[in-house]
Amino acid sequence: MVCGNDCPDLQKGNNNDKKNHFSPEAFQKELEAFIVREASLTPNEAEKFFPLYREMGKKQREIFNKIRHINRTRPSDSNEYKKCVTERDKLDIELKKIQQTYHNKFFTVLSAKKVFEVLRAEDLFHRQMLNKRNNTPRTKKGR
Repeated sequence: MVCGNDCPDLQKGNNNDKKNHFSPEAFQKELEAFIVREASLTPNEAEKFFPLYREMGKKQREIFNKIRHINRTRPSDSNEYKKCVTERDKLDIELKKIQQTYHNKFFTVLSAKKVFEVLRAEDLFHRQMLNKRNNTPRTKKGR
């Protein structure tokens, strides 16, 4: 997912603990509720759709983790930099293939219009989360 540990509405912790932590479960729950509302999914459609959606998300996160690992490397020469860029390109293509595969699976449980609305809702949700993050005062390590 695009939003990470800095989504303020999705952090949890008790009032005595000033360290709030990102809750993937809360993020997923809020995302799914938003998609249901924005794409006007019926309970039956949601029941069929979200297992596929979660499966796609799991596969995407695996790729995002590989990209994150590449981004953390510190190449020492031009050949290593080139290798990192080439590997990132391969992973970006793999992400698109995963999306395409799952979009086709979505068509088996939702109309094309609903799939389009789901994708639009997902994009809107992530933009809103980023906007909230950017408008929230940052207190940790210069954030």
